Amino acid sequence: MITVTKLLRVLKDRSGATAIEYALIAGIICLAIVAGATSLGESANATFTNVNDQVWGA
Repeated sequence: MITVTKLLRVLKDRSGATAIEYALIAGIICLAIVAGATSLGESANATFTNVNDQVWGA
């Protein structure tokens, strides 16, 4: 069981803070890439569907 002193020691330890910050930044960048790719994919799908409809409707 974790004692209060161990918990306080872990909370005061800053050695891993930089790694956690970089991991959070990398996670945010990944989310932005996924959101952008999803938006781009939907736009491309709509464009190709429109072209397909025009070709087959001609």
